[in-house]
Amino acid sequence: MSRPPAPATQPGPAASDTHPALTDRALAELRREFPILHTHTYLNSCSLGALSTRAEQRLGHFLELWHTMGASAWYEHWLGRLQELREQVEGLLGAAPGSVGLSPSTSVAISSFVESLDFDSRPRVVIADLDFPTLGHQFQVKPEVELVVVRSQDGVGVDPEQFREVVDERTALVATSHVFYATGFRQDLAALGRIAREAGALSLVDGYQGAGQVDVDVSAAGIDAYTTGPLKWLLGGPGLSYLWVRPELISRLEPRITSWFAAEDQFDFGLEDFRFRPDARRFEMGTPALPTVHTALGGQELLLEVGMAAVEARNRFLTRHVEAGLEARGFRLRQARDPAERTAIVMVEHENAPDAVARLAREGIVVDHRPGCVRVSPHVYNTLEEMDRFVEALPES
Repeated sequence: MSRPPAPATQPGPAASDTHPALTDRALAELRREFPILHTHTYLNSCSLGALSTRAEQRLGHFLELWHTMGASAWYEHWLGRLQELREQVEGLLGAAPGSVGLSPSTSVAISSFVESLDFDSRPRVVIADLDFPTLGHQFQVKPEVELVVVRSQDGVGVDPEQFREVVDERTALVATSHVFYATGFRQDLAALGRIAREAGALSLVDGYQGAGQVDVDVSAAGIDAYTTGPLKWLLGGPGLSYLWVRPELISRLEPRITSWFAAEDQFDFGLEDFRFRPDARRFEMGTPALPTVHTALGGQELLLEVGMAAVEARNRFLTRHVEAGLEARGFRLRQARDPAERTAIVMVEHENAPDAVARLAREGIVVDHRPGCVRVSPHVYNTLEEMDRFVEALPES
């Protein structure tokens, strides 16, 4: 459903890129890190974050060690890089030490958490109809689970009270998104965590469209688990995901799928004496993708240097600008009425979205589409000039 603009809280186009969150000089230095910005107007970070030279340098070092050290690099370097990444992600998420594990994908991260739960006495799982299909598929293949789908009333977001209406003493888990991928609606994690907790249920948040574009503090949110990864806003590429689990909960969960990376005495290579690690590494599913470990470290390092509060503030600045420009041209936006519930995913209603995206691509403007909409997703490294170029070039039909 399209929403009318909110003039009182939504500023119009700004005159320059100067913004308290990021100075023009800092922005110029940041943009030099991303080669694609030199040749394209890249506005598709919620599909794939831009690759930085910092990430390439990290990857190059990995390849050099592979050439010169081979497998011995594991013990002298690469195991240390895995731990460096876990700690870096903990810093990004406001998480305690030892509460983040690495997974090959969000599907695997979710599975390792869900396969730790007992659905015998609490068979109900509650999700939203706007969640990415990964969540729904996870529970549709489990006949023991009673899946309850909360339906959006406006096609944009879900009121937390709708969850409260169906979460009860039979609910094992509230599993939903931080940011809905097809609307950019940002859910209230504290409210969702409280609703689950008051019913004696757990909460699992798919944050793949959240972390990296908005500031996240999982420890303060009151939720039980959060999964994200470097593919999109965290600027590290595909092949990796992260799972945070509330520290007090970790020791109570023993996944029914596992790997040698989850074993307490991993390098004893014991076949018959398995014991889980005491920290979140008990959820890890085999050898992580080392190339992505390195690119993730490089990309996320840039975000940490800017600071996630500044990243979120700049993303809001860019998003308000592009919203105002699109509305001035007469386009209708599929967005939350409350600007506080919007993120850097902007959905523009369009009768021929695939063709519009293809035409923009021919002009060097990279965006994406979802059913009935062109999807534009600016990130901290974009400029107001790029926002205006997209707005001016978007065909009306």
